[in-house]
Amino acid sequence: MGVEVRVEGLTKSFGGHAVWSDVSLTLPSGEISVLLGPSGTGKSVFLKTLVGLLKPDRGSIWIADNDLPRLSERALYEVRKLFGVLFQDGALFGSMNLYDNVAFPLREHTRRPESEIKKIVFEKLEMVGLVGAEEKLPGEISGGMRKRAGLARALVLDPEIILFDEPDSGLDPVRTAYLNQLIIDLNQQTGATFLIVTHDINTARTVPDNIGLIYHGHLAMFGPREMLLSSTEPVVRQFLNAQRIGPIGMAEEKDADELQAEAASGVELPPLPPIPLQLRPSDGAPRRAEHAPGAWCRENGIAPPPGSFS
Repeated sequence: MGVEVRVEGLTKSFGGHAVWSDVSLTLPSGEISVLLGPSGTGKSVFLKTLVGLLKPDRGSIWIADNDLPRLSERALYEVRKLFGVLFQDGALFGSMNLYDNVAFPLREHTRRPESEIKKIVFEKLEMVGLVGAEEKLPGEISGGMRKRAGLARALVLDPEIILFDEPDSGLDPVRTAYLNQLIIDLNQQTGATFLIVTHDINTARTVPDNIGLIYHGHLAMFGPREMLLSSTEPVVRQFLNAQRIGPIGMAEEKDADELQAEAASGVELPPLPPIPLQLRPSDGAPRRAEHAPGAWCRENGIAPPPGSFS
């Protein structure tokens, strides 16, 4: 089962330039969370900080009773075993076939016999639909298959927290849809805590239980999916609508003159689109964190956009 990840006041900078500051959020145990943000806002840096590959300037990352930035190297090594990470390109070893790529963490971090490793590797390959391709090299398969192989490797140590760094990168919409369904099914099967960094708005609208948006060095908002998708906050609304009108500019935030000119032109953001239903596991079972459609909005006294819920 997954574990809760609690981030408090996290700040990171490079060479005096703040990437983001004072980020606080909680990734609920066993749920799927998505982190959005314009390009260059440090989302991948956030993932690397979460797993302990980068040290924050300030703040805490609590997993159970462990504050990762303050752990010794030996203790951090042990806590990292709770994590599985799917990198953008799958990060597979090009000279190894898929079987050996998936087996690598087991051979590196455990003393299991090869017979047991074989059983685990085929179990994970079956979970991602790659049984029969285990002898192929990464260069002989498609990008979507490489993502799935990277995911099988991320799962092989049965992690309690799985981080996805732009899993849709380089995939066409159809393969992205298949990968999204796979993520839903794996979350249902493993119960692990998932965090997905993505630019894909459809993924953000249909996959997670929770959504966060990093903008201009801060966490603009984090909460249940319905809260973000019904938000009238200009930054959130502009990003989820993929519109030019709003505070986000080509580089970073627009200056006051640009915003004033937009306001004077009378152009407004379009109405919020209906909130789509979340993807369900392939077997049709209820999701782990599922509530009744629109429950969050009703419980919090917010009128959902017209046509959002049945």
